[in-house]
Amino acid sequence: MASRSRGRGATPLQQELGNRIRARRHELGLTQAGLAFEAGVHYSYIGALENGVRNPSIDLIARLAKAMEVDLGLLLEGLQDFTGRSGTP
Repeated sequence: MASRSRGRGATPLQQELGNRIRARRHELGLTQAGLAFEAGVHYSYIGALENGVRNPSIDLIARLAKAMEVDLGLLLEGLQDFTGRSGTP
């Protein structure tokens, strides 16, 4: 399972992934609970992802991509240019 950011705040990378998840969820007309059900996670986890406070595993990102009917590569495209916990892209 993913680990918490441990109070250090959301990184630009986490924020961008969260923004992409939120935008796609809205495009599909899904609630956080609806997406959570489709991906097999608790709805509060979706909120935490969208706010950039959770760091999901690749397995969960793949489940989310499938639930949101988007290619995993498109969901992650360009994220390598955002800084993560280490402060470098």
